[in-house]
Amino acid sequence: MFLASKLKEAHPLTAKKLCIYTDNSITTQTLLQWELVVVGKLKWNLAAVTPHDFIEHIFRKLPLPQGKLALIRKHVHTFIALCATDFSFSMYPPSMIACGSVGAAVCGLQLDRSDPLLSRGQLTDLLAKITNTEVDCLKECQEQIESVLVSSLQEVQLQHTVDQRGPNRKGVDELDPSCTPTDVRDVNL
Repeated sequence: MFLASKLKEAHPLTAKKLCIYTDNSITTQTLLQWELVVVGKLKWNLAAVTPHDFIEHIFRKLPLPQGKLALIRKHVHTFIALCATDFSFSMYPPSMIACGSVGAAVCGLQLDRSDPLLSRGQLTDLLAKITNTEVDCLKECQEQIESVLVSSLQEVQLQHTVDQRGPNRKGVDELDPSCTPTDVRDVNL
């Protein structure tokens, strides 16, 4: 947190404040020593490019409605966070995840109704041109983002259904059939 704070925040955490957050379980001197160990292991290469770094550059190049920018930005950040939870996105560069997230957000919000330049095909072509990527790869990334969103929403809906059923074991078993032969529910002592 100490290093991240120094790199990303306008007013980074002080070593003393971070030690207080740990309930004084470490000293300021220990924290500073650990900082040197970490940056040494990283060979002082602390710059990491993330999909968030591309969002504003992409927004400036797209004909997005000014009144909807905050909503689009919120959706894009949500998609990027969702991508961070799925290992399959590790093969995509950050620029591709950013473009796919922007495309998924714009299409999901159905902004193509107000501007034909924002239709799925034209938007994908424009995003591919902005980041100099292949259209097919960008389409695949965007479709994968949309697919992960759908499955994530289904999981939430399923969990909500399970939570509403409460202690009714039969309902939980019907919704969550186990395919493992050593399921804890099958063990009779």
